[in-house]
Amino acid sequence: MESKLLGKLADKSITTKELFETVEQNSDLIPQLLKGISSSKASIRYGCAKVLMDLSAVHPELLYEYMDSFISLLDSKYRILIWNAMAIVANLAKVDKEKRFDAAFDKYYSFMNDEYMVTVANVVGHSGKIALAKPYLIDKITNELLKVDNISVTPHLTEECRRVIAENAIKSFDQFFDKVKQKRRVISFVEKYALSPRKTLKVTAENFLKKWA
Repeated sequence: MESKLLGKLADKSITTKELFETVEQNSDLIPQLLKGISSSKASIRYGCAKVLMDLSAVHPELLYEYMDSFISLLDSKYRILIWNAMAIVANLAKVDKEKRFDAAFDKYYSFMNDEYMVTVANVVGHSGKIALAKPYLIDKITNELLKVDNISVTPHLTEECRRVIAENAIKSFDQFFDKVKQKRRVISFVEKYALSPRKTLKVTAENFLKKWA
């Protein structure tokens, strides 16, 4: 049975923004949102996930005790929840004193091989944040991002999708390149995209090279 609070989310008598503000003031409501992620009602399921994602961005310390639950959510049958979980786990990396992310590193980056562009783009896009939170993982993260060159085209991941992912990778590298040991490899990776037919990728690559090469 849904709680009264989640019922309001279902009948739209409360917005996700209002729910966020309510939970921000009373973190005791967080378990209700975690329960809501399992709801059969999409409005509750995705509403709760969005609020938790937004909360993780500004108050990661409030959600850290539930980090294992978010790591488990990476196994969800719903892609949107996987994307939410990716964002939350990345946001919690900065408060991850017990190195829970480290234990889930391979699981997180296994999505580099996913057949859906948005899933891969999420992993790549959140990598800069993770690298800054955990600089000792930068070498491993760099190796993962360089795999963008080898992404396979699928019905849900076209050649143009690969360019979008490459653009995300360059933006992530830009956040922590000063700490990268494999600088030459990264520069070579970026140089390939300076001639891309995708204008935004070309500009992103050119700007990176002007800044760092």
